[in-house]
Amino acid sequence: MPAVPQPVVVVPSEAAIVLVMTIAEGKEQAARAALGEITSVIRAVCFRYPDAATTCVVGIGSDAWDRLFPGEPKPNGLHPFVALQGDVHHAPSTPGDLVFHIRGQRFDLCFELAHQLAIALDGIAVVEDELQGFRYFDERDLLGFVDGTESPTGVEADAAAYLADGPFAGGSYLIVQRYLHDLASWNRLSVEEQERAIGRHKLDDIEIPDAHKAANAHVALTVLTAPDGTERQIVRENMPFGSVGSGEFGTYFIGYAADVSAIEDMLRNMFIGDPPGNHDRILDFSTAVTGSLFFIPTIDFLDALGEA
Repeated sequence: MPAVPQPVVVVPSEAAIVLVMTIAEGKEQAARAALGEITSVIRAVCFRYPDAATTCVVGIGSDAWDRLFPGEPKPNGLHPFVALQGDVHHAPSTPGDLVFHIRGQRFDLCFELAHQLAIALDGIAVVEDELQGFRYFDERDLLGFVDGTESPTGVEADAAAYLADGPFAGGSYLIVQRYLHDLASWNRLSVEEQERAIGRHKLDDIEIPDAHKAANAHVALTVLTAPDGTERQIVRENMPFGSVGSGEFGTYFIGYAADVSAIEDMLRNMFIGDPPGNHDRILDFSTAVTGSLFFIPTIDFLDALGEA
């Protein structure tokens, strides 16, 4: 029987929580044992309200993999997130041993699952970053544009997200980044200037034709073509977040891919530029403050840890 993948590709969610954790020194065996029981914790919460479509994806970072599985095989594309330093903008690499990406149609159940996961890892791992995200109108980000229009669906999404073969078939790679928006500066732009920065029309989400698209538009720099002419796709699950009290607003980038270099090349185009120096215009209003890379093993892989 083929290995069962984690639910990377799901229907659009109304709410999401992402927990990025680091494992305490000397707690590797306890963390490995906890990961072996983690799918039962997830089932215990999700089973009670199936209509809420609550799911959770569990990922492991490069340094944690080396500590948890010394001497064991490692996914080829798993390495620390590569920081990017462009002429103007910087994408930092920040700590992350474990990630839990929780999604669903009810925030209360997402919160309950996050709470139970935190209990299961109490004294073993600490939360370094936490997203509490929400759907904003018709899948828009807080900049006012629809986000993730080109993310594949159905069979195409499965092909983009899951490794098709090899010892880690059914797995996936995940990169997460927190971006903080300067909404005051962004909102001072005219709608036409905003559309030029994104590469799409704001109201109807229609892409601006290539002949009229700015070279530094977000869409122009994040669409990649393989040597055979096909588009290199990733599965985007970005979520808006914000706090009126603190004044922090932003987008949490959540990108899955079977080939992690597809995400890395997109980010390189954004921050370094294509050609170099032609950075993504959106970065003048949106600052990356975190960056971590994880491998998403199969459910079978996680469950086997509890049997070791």
